[in-house]
Amino acid sequence: MPASPAAFPPPRVLVADDDPASRHFLCDGLRALGAHVQDCADGMQALQLARGEAFDLLLLDCRMPGAGAREVLAALRTDPAARSARSLAIASSAELDGARERELLGCGFSDVLRKPCGVAELQRLLALLPGGMPVLDDAAALRASGDAATMQALRQLLRGELALLYQELGMPDRDQAALDDRLHRLRSSCGFCGTAALAAEVARLQQRLREAPHEALPAIAQFRGAVQATLQALDT
Repeated sequence: MPASPAAFPPPRVLVADDDPASRHFLCDGLRALGAHVQDCADGMQALQLARGEAFDLLLLDCRMPGAGAREVLAALRTDPAARSARSLAIASSAELDGARERELLGCGFSDVLRKPCGVAELQRLLALLPGGMPVLDDAAALRASGDAATMQALRQLLRGELALLYQELGMPDRDQAALDDRLHRLRSSCGFCGTAALAAEVARLQQRLREAPHEALPAIAQFRGAVQATLQALDT
């Protein structure tokens, strides 16, 4: 079941875009979906706001006066005093090809938003936040697996994998290379089993391990909690 509003307050989103029409649509759409939105029109103001306030989601245009999405994110990620230093970051652009998208993801963005977009795309971005999606999505799992029997068989395999992973994450002598490989395979399994919330947590942990492997203990603890919640849901 989706998390209750009391458990997860409305997300705080920073929208930085120098195009007035795009900024207006993005802000209105996100507010209609229940988010609290702060907006600005240039990269330096976005950086100032993100340093001073704790946003859950940063939606940054790739080309803005002062600094683009990449420059803003790079400055935040290397500033431990910034209150949004570890916020989920999405790059937006009207000019994207596959190579450019892969480059942005490699720079630490969790996703890329192609403009123009619709409200459905904004809803998908909000779903990347903690509590934004159900632990188990039977409809998604059935679409991916094809039938109920296959879905259940795949979920049983996933359950065994998660039980072992939960134990290993609690050990002090984890093999980082092996963990990265496990996480890569787990994202694929999540798609077939309808565990999109866990897949989002996998992506967040991969990002933290890539950016700051020696400061990953809080992220691992959060991910271990998501694994436990998924195991509980699979057992009901």
